[in-house]
Amino acid sequence: MEKLNKDNVYRADDTSDAALQQEIDAALGDMNLEDLVDIEQGKKPTSRTVGKDKLITGTVVSIQGDDIFVDVGGRSEAVLPASQFDAETPLPAEGDTVEVTIEGFDRDGMLKLSRQGAVQAAAWDTLERGQVLEGVVTGLNKGGLELKLAGSIRAFMPISQIDTSRIEQEHLDGFLNQKLQAVVTEVDHREGNVVLSRRTLLKQQAKEQAKLTWESLQEGQVLSGKVRSIMPYGVFVDIGGIDGLVHIRDMAHTRVEKPEDLVHTGQTVEVKVLTIDREKEKIGLGLKQTQADPWEQAEAKWAQGTTLSVRVVKLMEFGAFAEVEPGIEGLIPVSEISFRRIGHPKEELAVGDVVKVNVLRVDEGAKRMSLSIKQAGDDPWIGAEARWPAESTIEGTVTRITEFGAFVELAAGVEGLIHISQISDKRISSVKGFLDVGKAVTARVIEVDEDRRRISLTMRKEIEKSDQQMEGTMADLERFQAKTAETQSKKPLKGGLETGGVATKFGELNIG
Repeated sequence: MEKLNKDNVYRADDTSDAALQQEIDAALGDMNLEDLVDIEQGKKPTSRTVGKDKLITGTVVSIQGDDIFVDVGGRSEAVLPASQFDAETPLPAEGDTVEVTIEGFDRDGMLKLSRQGAVQAAAWDTLERGQVLEGVVTGLNKGGLELKLAGSIRAFMPISQIDTSRIEQEHLDGFLNQKLQAVVTEVDHREGNVVLSRRTLLKQQAKEQAKLTWESLQEGQVLSGKVRSIMPYGVFVDIGGIDGLVHIRDMAHTRVEKPEDLVHTGQTVEVKVLTIDREKEKIGLGLKQTQADPWEQAEAKWAQGTTLSVRVVKLMEFGAFAEVEPGIEGLIPVSEISFRRIGHPKEELAVGDVVKVNVLRVDEGAKRMSLSIKQAGDDPWIGAEARWPAESTIEGTVTRITEFGAFVELAAGVEGLIHISQISDKRISSVKGFLDVGKAVTARVIEVDEDRRRISLTMRKEIEKSDQQMEGTMADLERFQAKTAETQSKKPLKGGLETGGVATKFGELNIG
């Protein structure tokens, strides 16, 4: 329906907009608005589509309020909103040319133009595969990210193309509203589809950076890197397009059981370049080498004889390792754990125990320290002659059986020997059958040598103190003690080390 307005000019009423558009569409048939303009200009219709728009050039005829009237070559002028211009793009003057796109007809049947569409179309016109563009993430979906490029072009980035490492769906929120640079991998101008890949760009940049890094890399450098992956034996750190390995032994001055207890993926760390194998493209890095060495001034801080409280951190057959302070561990040899004879540290200690020790030796250069529990406590042999005088009766437990007698524990750390000749009033050829380990016995003291830590016992009714007999008993005991000490000192350890060198050579073991 049409009606006269106050100026006696026929105008389409509001209800006729849809009908008007239908009439226009029917008249156009397969042609679009741009083709109609070409026909009015006497040209053959063209359809050069950029994205979903076509750029046309027009001349500004006049500016009236919020409307800019533009001659696009048709029988009538078209209108362009002045609001689409701003401080960066000022209003054109009469006679200026402008690039626009056609949006449709207004209610008066006049062509509507758009400068914003022209900006977007111009951007589409230059868009091609391989371009590096920056876009803002405007939305998320199950497949990846939605972005907006310059000129309001919408684009899509698959989740597999966001980063060089796998990104989980639940972590996509962190990219929302972020600016990302990416490579254009697919462009469909007609359908208006654009696909981007940040992964491709990152790989290109990493390759270029890797080349520069290899050219400048030198042993001893301290570099900043990012933890890429964590393995049971260490962590891989990206130091500029290339990865280096920080072995678990080079992660900290303290003992590290699990690398993930110290660092996490994505963490930025400072590392020192330890080794470079350019042929195999392998790099060894160190974390602890960038930190203060706790062993500095260790010899002055812990002089021989110093008493400390330490925490047991590891038990081995040959001794126990104890933490003196973070980054400093010392070895308590098995022979220094107890005054009584033990076969393994676990008989006296457990991991986590806090014990008092004396410092035996510190080697600051080799980063080794030997400790003693025995020497930090009261010596049970002190006053032995007064506690167990000759002729006194004792009660004890058999701890060891040998071919020449049996050892009996009188108190913790103190043992006496019942020679085979002192077990019975009758002559016997073997200790077995008369005494067994763990058996409680009552005996009498024959002699105590406090300085040499030896006590001679008898189970006979009458004590025979002939010099010859005593010399034989003591000789047997000395030979046994010497043999025991020699065996202990030469007991082979893992890696070929012998316990005889524990106090001076235990550093050869990997103690962290």
